Amino acid sequence: MTAYLPAARLRRAAFAGVLLAGLAVTGTGCGADPDKGTNGVGKLSADQIENKAKAAAGAADSVHLSGTLVSGGKSFTLDMRLKKDGGSGEVKSKEDTFQVLRVGEQLYLKASAAFWGKSDSAGKLGDKYVKVPDSDPTYKQFRGFTDMHVLLDGLLGLDGKLTKGEYTKVGPARAVPVTADKGKGGKLSVSLEGTPYPLRLERAGGAGRVDLAEWGKAFPLEAPAQDQTVDYGSQMPTTKDQGGEPAPSPGKGSGQGSNPTK
Repeated sequence: MTAYLPAARLRRAAFAGVLLAGLAVTGTGCGADPDKGTNGVGKLSADQIENKAKAAAGAADSVHLSGTLVSGGKSFTLDMRLKKDGGSGEVKSKEDTFQVLRVGEQLYLKASAAFWGKSDSAGKLGDKYVKVPDSDPTYKQFRGFTDMHVLLDGLLGLDGKLTKGEYTKVGPARAVPVTADKGKGGKLSVSLEGTPYPLRLERAGGAGRVDLAEWGKAFPLEAPAQDQTVDYGSQMPTTKDQGGEPAPSPGKGSGQGSNPTK
């Protein structure tokens, strides 16, 4: 037995050394400052973090918004690039896909012929940019999807008592989550790097999730070519949405929110 004692002691010593090294690493990790290298908003209260995020969004020149919204019992996927003087992008549902473009105050819609319903003009409108007059109900219905600050105001509101969560990541960026009413009122993840922009919104009632990226990044915004544009003057053919199907709405709440133009 005595002959084996040195080997056993060596094994125990090695085990103890590994354990102590692990404890030392753990101890160092626990003592690290989680706010080191951040913008400091994580030290603020949940309400202050939300206010900082809203202020940053309000001062931004542009944003790329993508994700899913649930409205009127339907799910819509959005991919929009927005700036102060307009925006462009695509909205998809199970039934339809359409593109929306606004340059200044001029709004255009582009979709398949099926989107325009059974009107006599539907075949001529398919895959063309249809110029939407501001007197048409469609203008008010869809302009909100190209209005950066109207859209963000409708999306960023949390409902209920706010609490701050553990630091996380949204893509490559570190973020601090702010949750309303234990998640029932929505959840907003705010960047801990640079300007405290909102990076992700999880809407109340499971009404979708939206990512917000490329804050302040410039992008071109131009009217479509004339040969790709259809102008019906002051009156447009009736769309499927005008015919009774609910148009997507990014307003607050559980998916029955207000129209984004309100």
